[in-house]
Amino acid sequence: MSKSIQRSYYQYFTTRLKEPKKFIQVIFGPRQVGKTTLVSQVCEELDSPFLSISADDIANSNSEWIDAQWSVARTQQAQHPEKDFVIFIDEIQKIGNWSEVVKKNWDLDTKNNLPIKVVLLGSSRLLLQQGLTESLAGRFETTYMGHWSLTEMQKTFGWTPEQYVWFGGYPGSASLIEDEERWKKYITDALIETSISKDILMLTRVDKPALMRRLFELGCTYSGQILSYTKLLGQLHDAGNTTTLANYLRLLDTAGLLAGIENFTTDKVTQRASSPKFQVYNNALLSVQRNESFSEALAKPELWGRMVESSVGGYLINQSFAVGYKVYYWRHRSDEVDFVLERRGKVIGIEVKSGHRQKLAGLKAFNEIFHPDKTLLVGKDGMPWQEFLLMPLAQLF
Repeated sequence: MSKSIQRSYYQYFTTRLKEPKKFIQVIFGPRQVGKTTLVSQVCEELDSPFLSISADDIANSNSEWIDAQWSVARTQQAQHPEKDFVIFIDEIQKIGNWSEVVKKNWDLDTKNNLPIKVVLLGSSRLLLQQGLTESLAGRFETTYMGHWSLTEMQKTFGWTPEQYVWFGGYPGSASLIEDEERWKKYITDALIETSISKDILMLTRVDKPALMRRLFELGCTYSGQILSYTKLLGQLHDAGNTTTLANYLRLLDTAGLLAGIENFTTDKVTQRASSPKFQVYNNALLSVQRNESFSEALAKPELWGRMVESSVGGYLINQSFAVGYKVYYWRHRSDEVDFVLERRGKVIGIEVKSGHRQKLAGLKAFNEIFHPDKTLLVGKDGMPWQEFLLMPLAQLF
C-alpha cells in the first residue's frame, strides 16, 4: 500500500500526543484508508517512548495478550519516568473482552499515576462501539478515518474528478489504475474479500456467508438506488428472509463497505421500516462490479450519471461521522430527493442532477412538506458536482 496519509489526521494526532494529560484515543474506519500507516509515520516523529503492536493475528479469545503487552509497556515506561509513554494497539476488536481488559489496565495506571497514553485502532465499527459503550464510557475520544475524498486524492495523486468517480478513494490502488484488470483484482482480493472475511465473518456469526456476499454485490450494483428487501429476495438464491438481509446489510455498513440509507420522515417507526437506498462507501466498490472500463463508462451518460450520484452519496456518508449529521433519502409517492442531511434539527435537501432528466419536482414537494433550512441542486443547472466533492461539508451547516 502507498505510504500516503491524510495530512489532517497526521497533524491532529501529532498535536494530540503532545498533550500533558493521558488519554485513550480510538481511531476507527474501514480497511486500507491509512490508519496503520498514519500510526507508523506518527511514531517516526514521536519524541516519547512507545510500543506499537497489532492484534490482527492473535487468537480471538486471548485477552491475556493485552495484559502481557501492557506489562511490557510499563517496564519500558519505568526506564523513562520523565516522559509520557504511548501504547498503539491495532485491530483491537479482534480480541475478546478487549474493552474490559483495557479498562482494567487503564484504571490501574491511573491509580498508580503512570503517564501512559493509549491509541486503539480498529476496522470494525460495530465491535468497537459496543466495547466503548459497555466498558470505557467517559474514558475515551473517537476519530473516524473514512475513505479518501476527492480533495485528498487530488493532493496526493493528482487525480481528476472523473478518475475519482470511477476509481474511488483507496490510496493503495492509485498506482494500479493504468491497468484496470489488475486494479479490479486488487480491489476484489485485497479490499473486498479481506474486509468481509476479517471484519465480519471472523468476528460475527453469519449463517449464510454466500448470501451476504451476494447481497454485497447486488447492493453495490444498485448503489444510489432504492430497492425493497422483498424485491431483493427475488434476485437472491437461498435468501432466507428480510430480517436476515437487513442484518447482513447492517454488518456491511459497519465494515465501511455498503450502507442502507433510510427514508426521511418524522415517524421513526416508518423510517426503520422503509426500503433502503443502497450506497457504497467508496465508488471503487461499484466500479469493480461493472464490465465497462473507465473510458467506456464516461461515454455512457446514463451510467455516468449514476456513478456521479453514487460518488456524491459516498462523500456524504463518509463525512457524516466527522461533521456529525445523519444521511437519509426522501420519497413520497412519485416525489423523491436524493439525499437529506439532518443535524441537531437542521435539515438540508440535496438533489443530484447529472443528466438531462428533470428532477426538481421532488425538491419542490420536499420544501412544501418539511420547510428545510436549505436545499441544494448538485450538477446540471446547480453547483457543479466536481465543486461539491471538493467542498468541506461542515460549510453546509
